[in-house]
Amino acid sequence: MTKRRILRLTGTDVTEFLQGLITNDIKGVETGLVYAAMLTPQGKYLADFFICKSGDAILIDVAESHGDMLAQRLSMYKLRADVSIETTDLHLHRGIGDPPAGALPDPRHPALGWRCYADTPQTDDTTDWTALRVAHQIPETGIELTPDTFILEVGFERIAGVDFRKGCYVGQEVTARMKHKTELRKGLAQVSITGPAEPGAEITANGKAVGVLQSRAGDKALAYLRYDRATGPMQAGAAELHRIA
Repeated sequence: MTKRRILRLTGTDVTEFLQGLITNDIKGVETGLVYAAMLTPQGKYLADFFICKSGDAILIDVAESHGDMLAQRLSMYKLRADVSIETTDLHLHRGIGDPPAGALPDPRHPALGWRCYADTPQTDDTTDWTALRVAHQIPETGIELTPDTFILEVGFERIAGVDFRKGCYVGQEVTARMKHKTELRKGLAQVSITGPAEPGAEITANGKAVGVLQSRAGDKALAYLRYDRATGPMQAGAAELHRIA
């Protein structure tokens, strides 16, 4: 499981502050977890995270690899807003069985179970999260989600990570244009795979570049593909691939 950092935001302006920055509607924290991202002004991915209420504060659950950057970016936008940002000592717990007290459903897909936050690390989770992600086409920080990612190409609308009715946020114009004015020609897909190939391997078909292999679980994987070229057998390393979905 990707190591996480839990940030705590407090202050009278927190809700309005986040609403103008994130891809989803912050009002969702009144009923559960909100999954969202921050984008560049050009509409590309910076970080994805979960947001929930904790008393009068807001918690942000983000990959440890992106924690410093996200905190710095939030501080840069804060200006004179009454918002304080701190790193907590909380730990993420997650699972697919019976949820403990205080747990909230993962909003991306019911198969991803629940998430909650505790003072001590989790030691009892044996879930194969990569297999679950591959089965349900869920992108992961640093693998399918990179600085070159446009979030609609990796299914952010399908996994409840973007709201097109909430109003403006950084990168909103590009995201809305992709939604309403263009047909996606590239994006995340599930493939069957036979043979050895490492994540990051180039995928080809008929001698032409088609995309990149990403997360793999057994005989299935996620890949970033050009849809017009991914219509038959493909190769990555010594493996053969076929698009499933």
